[in-house]
Amino acid sequence: MFHLLKNIIWIVGFVVVSGFVLDYFGYEINKDYFKERRSDCQELLKQCKSDLIHQGIDNAKCKINCISPEKIIRKK
Repeated sequence: MFHLLKNIIWIVGFVVVSGFVLDYFGYEINKDYFKERRSDCQELLKQCKSDLIHQGIDNAKCKINCISPEKIIRKK
């Protein structure tokens, strides 16, 4: 239990320090990215589900790329 708590504190500390370092170098974290991309990702998922039903498991080719690191961390 102690190790879990210690690891959580380290992770939170790392995230906070990373935020300050990004801010220092002129970058910011796009906090609205997931809200903005949610509808697009759901549409891709519906299309993939439809392809999976029609083509079967062997022929389904779903390229779902909902998270783009370049857009999550952006220049100010």
